[in-house]
Amino acid sequence: MRALLLTLTVSTCLLLPVRGEAATLRCGNQLASDGASKSDVLMRCGEPMAKESRTETVGEKTRTRDEQGGSTQEHTVQKTIEEWTYNFGPSRLMQVAVFENGRLVDVRSGGYGR
Repeated sequence: MRALLLTLTVSTCLLLPVRGEAATLRCGNQLASDGASKSDVLMRCGEPMAKESRTETVGEKTRTRDEQGGSTQEHTVQKTIEEWTYNFGPSRLMQVAVFENGRLVDVRSGGYGR
């Protein structure tokens, strides 16, 4: 009986979907989800209260294999990061939408709006 209960518990856990963190910005009855473009967010949520932009340089390594064994190549990639702050009033938390190369990648909550 104990083995059956353990098997059922493990099976149930394995069948549950894995929930990843997804960026979703709620603007009234509109939603802007992970991967949305800046123009899509503007259309759904309007102009933000503030916009900040910066460029980050990130190193990436690529490993290749050939007859002589293989090699690793490193190159740099520039990413444009933009943070848009939305103030939805004193009864809601401000929301910061983070874009990477023009696509929504994260949404963070700030303090209460004004």
